[in-house]
Amino acid sequence: MMNRACVIGWPVEHSRSPVIHRYWLEHYGIDGAYEKQAVRPEDLQGFVQQLWTHGFIGANVTLPHKEAALRVARSADEAAVSIGAANTLWLDPDGALHASNTDAYGFMTNLDAEAPQWNEATGAVMVLGAGGAARAILYGLIKAGVPRILLANRTRTRANELAAAFGPKVEVIDWEARNEALGACGLLVNTTSLGMTGQDPLEMDIAAMPSDGVVADIVYVPLETQLLSDARARGLTAVDGLGMLLHQAVPGFERWFGVRPEVTPQLRAHVMATLGEE
Repeated sequence: MMNRACVIGWPVEHSRSPVIHRYWLEHYGIDGAYEKQAVRPEDLQGFVQQLWTHGFIGANVTLPHKEAALRVARSADEAAVSIGAANTLWLDPDGALHASNTDAYGFMTNLDAEAPQWNEATGAVMVLGAGGAARAILYGLIKAGVPRILLANRTRTRANELAAAFGPKVEVIDWEARNEALGACGLLVNTTSLGMTGQDPLEMDIAAMPSDGVVADIVYVPLETQLLSDARARGLTAVDGLGMLLHQAVPGFERWFGVRPEVTPQLRAHVMATLGEE
């Protein structure tokens, strides 16, 4: 029987997951399918609990369903529990639903590939934002052994809540203090939507950052954000958001289709070709 997986969201049309997974299905010659499923928030629990009835062995989960999907699962891995959200679901042979969160894996794997020197400095890491993506990236950075993380968010109370969840390695700073505080940071990560097409710009002055610093932006539309452009102009290492998207898809594909896929320049080019199709 053909294995089928899907991505669940509301809305879901913007998702690039089908582009990635269908590329791998064709590349590896696998008799499988990957589809989009637009599911209203009030219908999520019923849909996920009936995945098998709908013909699916697993699913990716995108906004706004990631937290709810975690609650519905029978079991969840450490990453999903720590991050408080699930983006990957699968059914075991007994029909029990399991959940994972691969966002931290995707971000850290891409960071290691694109900027292998990122953790050589003893300086702090600055993270902008306090939403779901920030939770995943804080989890990944702490697991990687980062000793000190400066967290800046436009709403300080949200940053305080996030810092409390992750412990003493995370230190909240005022949004207005972010530029000056960069002097102590070897890595800057933007997890906000600022700078994304259709959003407000991210006003960030990176002049204080050390000359061997790394700047990562999880935004991938546009692929070259102003933040990354500024970083390259200063001679810093810039890491765009597309790599995180590609790498986070790997564990789910392996789980559903039995092959661990590779993130290649060809896959990247294939997905990049779709980014203008908003």
